[in-house]
Amino acid sequence: MTTVTSQEIALFRSQLVDDEVAMQALDLIEDCEGDLEDAAMTLAIKAGQEPQQANSEWLGDLAKKWRAVICEQEFREDLQNGSIKQMMAHLKTIPEFPKILATPVLMYVLKQGVGKFCEPIDTVR
Repeated sequence: MTTVTSQEIALFRSQLVDDEVAMQALDLIEDCEGDLEDAAMTLAIKAGQEPQQANSEWLGDLAKKWRAVICEQEFREDLQNGSIKQMMAHLKTIPEFPKILATPVLMYVLKQGVGKFCEPIDTVR
């Protein structure tokens, strides 16, 4: 289980104050007591997706699916500094990316550590 603190939620709120979808996701994450996997499953179901895996695996697999995008060099430094606004805007330009899940995915990546999360991409490059 990946859990975020109320301080981490507050940091995301401060960066995404104008993003209604992100605010809804953050409200749900807060309602789930910071449990990212639980919140992501609920958001996915609300978005019409049908996750077939256990909560603990599904969010990580979704993040890994989008690893190449999330680890793009132009956004990586911002992410490593805890700034997610540019990446959030970038994800919204990708029609296939489930927008409602951007917030828990980015929180998951930050909790894993951007360097560690992007390491498989770096070894390929």
